[in-house]
Amino acid sequence: MTLPWSPGPAAPRPPARPVVMAAELRVRGLRHVPGFLRQSLKVRAQARRAPGALGVTLRAEPLRRTFWVLSSWSDREALAAFVGSETHRRAMTSLRPVMAHSRFSTWDAETAAEPTWTETRLRLAADG
Repeated sequence: MTLPWSPGPAAPRPPARPVVMAAELRVRGLRHVPGFLRQSLKVRAQARRAPGALGVTLRAEPLRRTFWVLSSWSDREALAAFVGSETHRRAMTSLRPVMAHSRFSTWDAETAAEPTWTETRLRLAADG
C-alpha cells in the first residue's frame, strides 16, 4: 500500500534543491502494525501542514511489518522544526518500544521534482 504524494503548504515556488528525508521503519511484531499505522497517519497529516513541507508520502508492507516515509522540505531548518515538534516527538517516544529497526537518509535533491521511491531505496541502502 502506498499513499500518494501529498503536497505541503510550502511556498508556491519550491527551492531549486529541496531537502529530502526518507525513513525505513520496521516494528517487532504484526500486533504492532495497526498502532504504528495509526501513528504514522497522524504524523503524516501533521507533516502536510508543517511550515516548509513540500510533500510527503507513506508506503507500508504490513505483513513484512515495514513502513517507509518520504518527505521533501524547503530547507533543513523546516525539517528540523518538524522533527522537533510535539506531535512528532510524542509519536516517536510512544513507538520506540515496538521498533525492531529503523534507517534514515537525508539529502539535498538535485532538482525540485518529487523524489522517487527508486532513489529512496538506493539512498537508504547506501546510508544503512
